[in-house]
This record gives sequence, C-alpha cells and structure tokens, in this order.
Amino acid sequence: MTMRLLLIAGLLWTCAAHAVTPLKVTQFAPGLYVHRGQDDVATRANKGDIANIGFIVGRDCVAVIDTGGTAEEGRELRAAIRAVTPRPVCYVINTHMHPDHIFGNVAFAADHPQFVGSATLGEAEASHAQSYLRGLRRELGALADGSEIVPPTLTVDGTKTLDLGHRKLVLRTWKTAHTNNDLTVYDEETGTLWLADLLFVKCIPVIDGSLTGWLADIATIRQMNPRRVVPGHGPIDTPWRGALDAEEGYLMRLARDVRGSIRRGETMQHAVETIGLAERGKWRLFDIYQRRNVTAAYAELEWEG
Repeated sequence: MTMRLLLIAGLLWTCAAHAVTPLKVTQFAPGLYVHRGQDDVATRANKGDIANIGFIVGRDCVAVIDTGGTAEEGRELRAAIRAVTPRPVCYVINTHMHPDHIFGNVAFAADHPQFVGSATLGEAEASHAQSYLRGLRRELGALADGSEIVPPTLTVDGTKTLDLGHRKLVLRTWKTAHTNNDLTVYDEETGTLWLADLLFVKCIPVIDGSLTGWLADIATIRQMNPRRVVPGHGPIDTPWRGALDAEEGYLMRLARDVRGSIRRGETMQHAVETIGLAERGKWRLFDIYQRRNVTAAYAELEWEG
C-alpha cells in the first residue's frame, strides 16, 4: 500500500473512530422528538443515559429539552437533531438541575444557543456542581470525560414564551416540588406538555424539593389538561392521566403515613425503616429512593403548623 493510501486509510479510521452515533429518538408528536432513557441509576453499563430528553423543531430553529447525563450523550442527541433537520439550535432548555438532564449541555456550546432554565437553576447548579461532578466520575469513570455544567443564560420566573418560527413554546416555573427549580415546556402546536421530572411513570418519584409543593403542582397540571405529556422518567406512551394519578397517590400516601408517624412521636429512623413497604412492588427503583423520600418528607412535615 502506498504512503498516500496509508494516509487516507488512517484518516478514514480516525473519522470512523470519532463518528457520533445519533441517539435513538421517537417522533412523539409532529416535530417533537423524545429519547427514552433507561429506568435505572447512572452506571457504566447504561452510560448515564437514564432520562427522557429530546427536541422540538420549528420553522426557524430547534429547541433542545434536557441534554442527558454526559457530554457524550449530548453529542449523540445533537447528532440525532442533525439527522432530522439542518436548522440551528437556538435554545437548550433545562427542566431542572439534576445531572441526568444537564451534563450534555456542553455538546451544544458551539451552536451558541441560549441556555434556558428557571431563575433558581443557576444557583442550584452552582451549589451542587462539585458533588455532581464527583458522583459522575465515580459512577461512570472515563465516560464522564468532558461533562460539565453550563449555567443558564436566559432565565424564567413565572412564564416565558419562546418562538421557534411558527411554533411557540410556553415555559413555566413551578412551586418547589421535585426540586426548587422545576420548569415545564408547553408546545402550543401539538398540545404537548413536557413535564420532565414533575411526572415519573412506573419509576418511583424522587423528592429533592417539597412533597406538599409537588401535590399542589399536580393539581395545577391536571387543570391544564394537555393533549399529551412527556415524563422525565419511564414510558412515554402511557396515558398521562392515569400516570399522574398513580404518582399523586404515592405522594399522598407518603404524606399521610409520615404525618401519622410524627403524631405518634416516632423517630425519623423508625419512619424510614417502616413507611411505604407495601409500595415496593409498584415502583421501579423503590429500594434506591424510598428511604430518601421518607427522610425528605419527615424533615418537611415535622415542622407543619
């Protein structure tokens, strides 16, 4: 083989080695694409791909909604967008601060979009940045390379409308619930409400904010009555009203049982060890998050008036 052919072969091998495989996405509604994350915690086996993320295509540009758990997943999501449309990415919207939704942001930096989040997102990300990065490296090793937090450049407090070109997205912040920086995206074109982690389907809801606030938010979501919703975790094709009822039922039972434990003068440790065991067969990841949920609920409800 000539030197010229060797060089060409080397270049082709290098390009193939660095080629990015597009993330698998489903067109959930016209122009609205969702990647279904795995129902798990972040591991080397799943590469941190555990959240439902995706994008919406307008006439002029694209809005990304959450970017995944690593820089690599973000690159794969970007490749999925390029497989669908050449239109530029003008917005990268983060629905809240958790690592599985934000660490892919860096893959879109060269597109120079507005990074959008709740008015409380930046502070929440900054206060958790070091622990999130340590955890990512511990769980994923080299798969975490290049992942970093990109803070919002455009914030929302209340509601804000973004126009993708004949396609308007209404962004809304919420009472402290899953976190203190939850944000949803409503696509007027298709009547789709991207709820993210305000709705867990078949996976146990995780409280990193306020149990009572979450229950209040659920009541408001039900009144909004969207045509369809995108949950943050779990199947995307489950009828949303039943899924929301199931989540609300879990949270209501948790509140009832924790309040009862507090009234009886039981310690937090006793509550953690005894409350909600009958729920185990109903929710994926129960054994990982139930004790944490009871702890959060007890700490909140202990000081009710």
